[in-house]
Amino acid sequence: MRSPLRSALAGIVATLVLFGAADLIARAFGPQAAPLLALGQTIIPLTPTEVVKPVIDLFGTNDKLFLILTTGFAALILGGLIGWLASHRLRLATVLLFVAGLVPLLVILIRPESSVIDIIPTLIGLVLGMAVFRVLMSSGTSPNEIGTAPAAPRKFPAAAIPAGSSTPEESSSDSSEKPASSPSRRRFFVITGIIGAAGAAAVAAGQTVASLTLDAGAAVAKLVLPTPAKKAPPIPADAHPDVKGLAPFVTDPKDFYRIDTALAPPVIDPQEWSLRIHGMVESEVTLTMDDLLDLPLEEHHITLTCVSNPVGGDLVGNATWLGYPVRELLRRAMPHKDADMVLSHSFDGFSASTPIEALTDDRDSLLAVGMNGSPLPPEHGFPARLVVPGLYGFVSATKWVTELEVTRFDEKTAYWTDRGWDAKAPILVASRVEVPKPLAKVPAGDLVVGGTAWAQQSGIERVDVKLDDGDWTSAELGDEVNIDTWRQWKTGFSDVDAGLHTVTVRAIDQDGNVQTPERRKSIPNSATGHHHIQFSVE
Repeated sequence: MRSPLRSALAGIVATLVLFGAADLIARAFGPQAAPLLALGQTIIPLTPTEVVKPVIDLFGTNDKLFLILTTGFAALILGGLIGWLASHRLRLATVLLFVAGLVPLLVILIRPESSVIDIIPTLIGLVLGMAVFRVLMSSGTSPNEIGTAPAAPRKFPAAAIPAGSSTPEESSSDSSEKPASSPSRRRFFVITGIIGAAGAAAVAAGQTVASLTLDAGAAVAKLVLPTPAKKAPPIPADAHPDVKGLAPFVTDPKDFYRIDTALAPPVIDPQEWSLRIHGMVESEVTLTMDDLLDLPLEEHHITLTCVSNPVGGDLVGNATWLGYPVRELLRRAMPHKDADMVLSHSFDGFSASTPIEALTDDRDSLLAVGMNGSPLPPEHGFPARLVVPGLYGFVSATKWVTELEVTRFDEKTAYWTDRGWDAKAPILVASRVEVPKPLAKVPAGDLVVGGTAWAQQSGIERVDVKLDDGDWTSAELGDEVNIDTWRQWKTGFSDVDAGLHTVTVRAIDQDGNVQTPERRKSIPNSATGHHHIQFSVE
């Protein structure tokens, strides 16, 4: 018998070596060759909505990191269990560890973005992991542990033993009951620690971490944006109230929320990208990047919102987008009159169902290539994505878009609608308090409150704020840029006493819709309720 603890550690370290070596080598191949990314990407579409929604609510834009950590942790647990089994059944455990190592290899092989050579990193990692497992199992074994029986004690005649002395067999028995010498145990733990640390370092330097912290610069260097044929109007200085701590009017791409189904942004050469418009159309259209950049591109300030945004959350951002009107592209394809939906397809397999009127009416729906004056960052859809005002992103803001399929809602469904979310998802009026921060401590006296409200396609007419259980008071609004951008606001309260207080906000859009106080979850179409925060005055 082998030590169960040391056997389990051997399985854990072998698993760490497998993924560490494979992940490090995958940097020479790309994200599609990284086993952790491949496993995580396969898990995403299989995860029930009842699990996805709480994870997004809890971790927000860190949901992908959570999935990677969970996947890696589960792999280590499995490796540990197989190692524990090896303390009793070494051959069986070795076979099971090898079979488990084949799983990420097969997952990579069947993914559409992968080729046969992309299994090389995982194959090398598997060989190294199996070798480490065998070495550790050997170094963690003593003769007694592998079933070699100790020699039987010699028998001596009683007469040959001086009085008061212990018999040799008694001495032997006493010796056998003492703890065995521990150099081999110490050697095992030293070797295990060194190899485990090397495996962890390889994971930290590997493709998964590199993909989750991708630098946009190298990926977008090939794309040079043309001068817009129609520039966005300048943003008035008074669009952003002078309140310390208020979010910038234009969101920096690095701070712009990211919610999608890709663990790592796809690596797409813009010269190889194309958009196909097909389905219920008179004439199919295929557009290359050169074709797109030759068109008269337009700039527009547009706020995007995620349907998973909790009341008062930060899954909303405002940017200046550069692109070409989707209605003009669809006009080329000439959709059939009975088509009512455009199913957009992403390079990573995602799909979104957009009402066709949102892409053909006079709103500024774009096939976008630029964000805030630069090419799209990979995590925000490089080289091209959809930007559609007035709809939540999961039915409109498809990143890495490659197809627009003109169809009908009663014939086709999309990724998230298959999971219980609304098929059309119009934006609801919403607002949040940004200053003071929740649980902030502020000095007694005059109180400054500020925040943001949005109601894309209708615009914000008024924002009301109240302190504690007082009356609603109208806030001072920043200048409106257009109905598709958020509107920022501020207000003040005089002589606020020391103690615990709350501030609550609601917004009213230009169609007269008042933000509802009713609390509900985001499924099927956005969380609702008034945002309120608590703070203390000292």
